[in-house]
Amino acid sequence: MKKKLDKGIELPPGSMGWPYIGETLQLYSQDPNVFFASKQKRYGEIFKTHVLGCPCIMLSSPEAARFVLVTQAHLFKPTYPKSKEHLIGPSALFFHQGDYHIRLRKLVQGSLSLDSIRNLVADISSTAASTLDSWDGGHVLNTFQEMKKFSFEVGILAIFGNLEDPAVLARKRLSKILGDIICERKEKRLLEKDLFGCLLNSENEKGELLTDDQIADNIIGVFFAAQDTTASAMTWIAKYLHDNQKALEAVKAEQNAIRKLNDESNQPLSWSQTRNMPFTHKVVLESLRMASIISFTFREAVADVEYKGYLIPKGWKNFDPTRFEVAPKPNTFMPFGSGHHACPGNELAKLEMLIMIHHLLTKFRWEVVGSQSGTQHGPFPVPLHGLPARFWKEYTT
Repeated sequence: MKKKLDKGIELPPGSMGWPYIGETLQLYSQDPNVFFASKQKRYGEIFKTHVLGCPCIMLSSPEAARFVLVTQAHLFKPTYPKSKEHLIGPSALFFHQGDYHIRLRKLVQGSLSLDSIRNLVADISSTAASTLDSWDGGHVLNTFQEMKKFSFEVGILAIFGNLEDPAVLARKRLSKILGDIICERKEKRLLEKDLFGCLLNSENEKGELLTDDQIADNIIGVFFAAQDTTASAMTWIAKYLHDNQKALEAVKAEQNAIRKLNDESNQPLSWSQTRNMPFTHKVVLESLRMASIISFTFREAVADVEYKGYLIPKGWKNFDPTRFEVAPKPNTFMPFGSGHHACPGNELAKLEMLIMIHHLLTKFRWEVVGSQSGTQHGPFPVPLHGLPARFWKEYTT
């Protein structure tokens, strides 16, 4: 690791740890944020380490985040473990850059835009209500696992629209099922506006359609990208509200006012109402800040890059929602990333969280079982043991 640029610029300070494993054990034997904070305190905002089998240069300031993700994004590409590529499929959006990435990102963003997801409010609301009804009775549930089931069903809605075939929920058979659905839609020439329809009917400048493998990889990729992260965020929201009575009561008041209005007019939850939940939205943002669902992201330099005099070689807390009454400084809070590889489904994720919060707080109460502290990482942070909890439906007269 004595590599230098022609100018003699050296790697930043830091430790590469043990041979082969580097500092991976130190990273995951504690909160990763604590690991990085201690490194930053010792070495500064740029340092080297070796985690998950890769030598890395870690950048930890808002200015550095903008440098990598926005202003010099063309010098970096996303990189993931090979195991993830094999699991999801090599044609998935987030394994690429360049023209193919631009084309796919435009399709995904278009199908998950505000204009598109506003039509999902009724279906997501119905899914949230039926999901919560299945939790009723006071038996102990793994909140994270239950939130994953809910997120998966929302993913089905966003990608395929309404499907009655329950077999689509069998993840082990997902690739074969996708192939069958692709053939069926092609035969019927169905021009749906969901994500699947956008992928199926998109042509590039040469008039070429995406292959079946490309379509399948990107659909599976969206499932993987959305399910665990959103479920983790919703689990943390349930924990933080459970632990903070003042915030819980404020969100309840906001949501009960919406429910009362809808009950009086015999109307369901609407898109405009989800856009007017100011305190609940602050709770979502504060939960994302506190939990740090994505502690760090990997980018691989496509050429030797110099940053603040160091070489980046090619190939290598109080819970307080009111803090968001003032917008964060630029590049200091990016829960969905930034730049060309920012999460294209961030608006759907936020809508999903707001709708779940609405139904949870207007119809249920819950109690965390066992230890109420501790975090486990695998790879996303979730409350210890997935936040075991009991849920009871509250009946109004």
